[in-house]
Amino acid sequence: MEILEQTTSFKRRLTWFLKRFDDCIKTAPSRKHMRTYVKGQISDLARKSVEPIALEAGVAPRTLQEFLGLHRWDHEAVRRRVQQIVARDHSHDNAIALIDETSFAKKGDKTAGVQRQWCGSTGKKDNCVVTVHLGYGAGDFHVLIDGDLYLPEESWHQDRSRCREAGIPDEVVYRPKWEIALELLDRAMDNGIRFRYLAADELYGAASSFRRGVAQRGMIYVVEVPKSLMGWTQRPRVTAPEDAPRTGRPRTLPRLANGAKAARRVEKLWQRGGPPWQCFHVKNTGKGPVVWRARRTRFCPRERELPGEECWLIVACNVITGETKYFLSNAANPL
Repeated sequence: MEILEQTTSFKRRLTWFLKRFDDCIKTAPSRKHMRTYVKGQISDLARKSVEPIALEAGVAPRTLQEFLGLHRWDHEAVRRRVQQIVARDHSHDNAIALIDETSFAKKGDKTAGVQRQWCGSTGKKDNCVVTVHLGYGAGDFHVLIDGDLYLPEESWHQDRSRCREAGIPDEVVYRPKWEIALELLDRAMDNGIRFRYLAADELYGAASSFRRGVAQRGMIYVVEVPKSLMGWTQRPRVTAPEDAPRTGRPRTLPRLANGAKAARRVEKLWQRGGPPWQCFHVKNTGKGPVVWRARRTRFCPRERELPGEECWLIVACNVITGETKYFLSNAANPL
């Protein structure tokens, strides 16, 4: 009896939740198909593709396929509504923005944005589509709140006839993935969502423009960077153009002073010694505890051969496997 009551209550709450999006979908049949599809996705069906969902609901599979493939709804209004709900019901002083990308292996060359590129879902370079996503984390609550297509530059952006054939509007152009991520943050913030922290992997962390953009938006970032990132643990001296000797061709840009130490890869910073390690027990698993040790130092990443804005470099090492990762953070005290 209790299970029946819980199931009934869940169905009522799901129906109430989905009604919040009724004005984003024009027709009553489409709203009904949307409910069918969502219920199928959260059901206990072994396969949650269109056909088994439709058959379970007593709907013709082609009808549900046409709803997903041909019918149009106001996706911007849906996104805006989701973000407004998150901002109103799940705001948190320590909310975290989570930037990551997702790739989908595809066959053929007609799907918008498809080309041979790194595909995380297959773990190799593959024919796939890549999208950049923004997640929201606050305590035990986490949800995806936005995403956008990465449009490759040469094979798509520069071929507008191919874009139009695939239904890509002319205003959708090539943007680096880090730039898409900043746009996702701006949209969410415009809809009332506030973040205190941001985390992203090395593809985004390696972009100084991305790190700078996150800081300008008032967020504390902890981003992974590649082991090949170059920089200095002590800011080197830089000479301004006006300080250059008055012989030879005039200089217009600053440069490292004579005798300044060269930048080094973060993986090569310490051959011995270095900052002290701190141990962190991350979690327990069936194979035993996961323990990492980490250390930090002030660090100036190299940007166009010059030292960039000083931040923290964090080196983390898995005690069991020896795996080492590198992070940059603008936090006042990251450990």
